[in-house]
Amino acid sequence: MDSLTRFELTRIVSARALQLSYGAPALVKATKDKSNFDIAKKEIEDQVIPFVVLRKLPNGETIRVSL
Repeated sequence: MDSLTRFELTRIVSARALQLSYGAPALVKATKDKSNFDIAKKEIEDQVIPFVVLRKLPNGETIRVSL
């Protein structure tokens, strides 16, 4: 399985933290002292986020990387 680059990881954490700030339910146990960013990181560590990254390669091939 392919792993995420640091840029893809940052983009996914940021997108999920934004979703949480708009009221999306957390997919892991969250305490009040944790920020949306910390919750998003925990969701990625626990592999509960249903995101898929599509990488387009120069030769036209597309690779799907699931979280």
